Amino acid sequence: MAKVELTKIATDLGALPSQVAFVLAQLGAFPENGAVEVDDDTLELAAEEIRTLVESKVITLAPKPTPRDIAAALDVPQSDVQKALIGKGVLASLTTVLENDVAEDAVKQFGYAVRWAEAPKKKEPEEATTVRRKTVGGGTLRPPVVTILGHVDHGKTSLLDYIRESRVAEKEHGGITQHIGAYQVAVGPGKITFLDTPGHEAFTAMRARGAQVTDIAVLVVAADDGVMPQTIEAINHARNAEVPIIVAINKIDRPEANVVRVKQQLVEHGVVATDFGGDVEMVPVSAATGEGVDHLLEMILLQAEIMELKADPAGDVEGVVIEAKKDKGRGPVATILVQNGTLKRGDVVVVGLTYGRIRAMFDFAGKEVKDAGPSIPVEILGLDEVPHAGERLVVYLDEKQAKAKIEALREKAREQELGSATQHLTLADLKRALEQGETRELRIIVKADVQGSVEAVRGLIEKIDNEEIDVKVLHAGVGNVNLNDVNLAEAADAIVVGFNVGIEGQAKKEAERLKIEVRTYRVIYELIEEIEKAVKGMLEPVFEERYQGTVEIRAVFNLTKVGKVAGCHCTDGKITRNSKVRVRREGEVVFEGQVASLKHLKEDVREVAAGFDCGIQFSGWSDYREGDVIEAYEVVQVR
Repeated sequence: MAKVELTKIATDLGALPSQVAFVLAQLGAFPENGAVEVDDDTLELAAEEIRTLVESKVITLAPKPTPRDIAAALDVPQSDVQKALIGKGVLASLTTVLENDVAEDAVKQFGYAVRWAEAPKKKEPEEATTVRRKTVGGGTLRPPVVTILGHVDHGKTSLLDYIRESRVAEKEHGGITQHIGAYQVAVGPGKITFLDTPGHEAFTAMRARGAQVTDIAVLVVAADDGVMPQTIEAINHARNAEVPIIVAINKIDRPEANVVRVKQQLVEHGVVATDFGGDVEMVPVSAATGEGVDHLLEMILLQAEIMELKADPAGDVEGVVIEAKKDKGRGPVATILVQNGTLKRGDVVVVGLTYGRIRAMFDFAGKEVKDAGPSIPVEILGLDEVPHAGERLVVYLDEKQAKAKIEALREKAREQELGSATQHLTLADLKRALEQGETRELRIIVKADVQGSVEAVRGLIEKIDNEEIDVKVLHAGVGNVNLNDVNLAEAADAIVVGFNVGIEGQAKKEAERLKIEVRTYRVIYELIEEIEKAVKGMLEPVFEERYQGTVEIRAVFNLTKVGKVAGCHCTDGKITRNSKVRVRREGEVVFEGQVASLKHLKEDVREVAAGFDCGIQFSGWSDYREGDVIEAYEVVQVR
């Protein structure tokens, strides 16, 4: 057995290195770092097949290759492949996935044909990068992951604090626990992992990134206060995530506590207690005295037992970011909830658009640990940047693979940033989405000024009938459209409608960034009419004029080559090459049309701002005079 360079074999046989690598891989000899360990018999057998590929001028590619893959297979500069694609009218980055026929055309320009093949006998690249493979047996039971939701001041934090102090702090490091966004408690023979998140905002933000981390939602409702707006929001968030709910009726130690009243109020929102004939466990508790807390924990374990939550400690490592920050002394720090497999110190990981080797891991008590299995939250150090909550963790065999993967991911992210953001469903697009089979459901979030309006709007929306599409109100509440509404719309691909309410500044910015449709109305029937039209595919887009600037014509020139040109000065705003214009003479409109040509100092320009001179020609009109005033505007679709 000898180690041979691929380039030497390729040179000896007049072959491409990719042809050599493919044939050797088919024979079970997998090249690494440009060389391969191979015996003489295998090499001789490979040579015959390689010569066949050389004679027929064939390269082997996996389906849907990128320009980078083609360049590597042909052993040519990557830019040459991109030029070949441009020659065929295809503009592609190095990581653009190409259709097979497009790739074949590109390869043909280099004098080669393509033989399409499945991945070699070796495991696929993504599988090869993961550290530990799944084992037979379907995994073992794991602790449930629980999120506490509910209205502000109903005792979510107090309940979490009581559980942590009574079950964790007294046993760990002199009663001090480290806040890492999650922790585990022991309940008899079992364990429960609690996510100590800021509430349903974080819960939904993680779901919007595709991270389903919660197994059970505990809804905290104050016995003396009852169901409140955020309680309803929490119910809707849990339902949208399709996780079971257990209700903790808190503050039963208060004199004005009324457990039965709370249960009755919850029935109105579809949450029915088991003693009322429903399927939701409701446990009276007091975070102040600890009464009922043990029973609540037992109910969580019982629900988890019914769900049969399983994971494989020896399988693929899967994890998700619960929270992350930049620590002054330790650099980027991320709290990871391990969902499958066993994460180990020293593992090379890619998390979202960041990567690194785990230098240290700490549990929720601040104790350094060497590994962490399913449902265990740990804080990791060693990433090169701070990841986002909800991003996935993947383990790689070595740092080179991780670097290559992260470079490809970052390049793809840059391309997406240059392009448009993810397009969510809008009322105007509903007809097209239906025709293309993209949706069968219109999800709506309703906000209104008072509870009576909420119920009226919701009732009218739910009466809209159409055979092709279901109209579903995900959440209805009182008050302005806020960031939480936008987050829920992002997670559920919903639209937000408001009646007699405004949009909070931060929510408006986020909705524009995420391209979430938010519509507000002053007349209830206009709201219903637009939704009905959208469902029936009749809603027409609405356009409005948007002022750009004012320009004065100060001279008129007759040029031999280009004809009549208006010499102008921009007095306000700007005018662009794509502007629509309205020309006024002594107050009367004498022309409405489009800019055909815009120049500054004989150069074509895209726009001219206030204070600058320019030369303008109009589409189909040249009867302008000195002193005419040009109003520049654009027509935009109103979202």
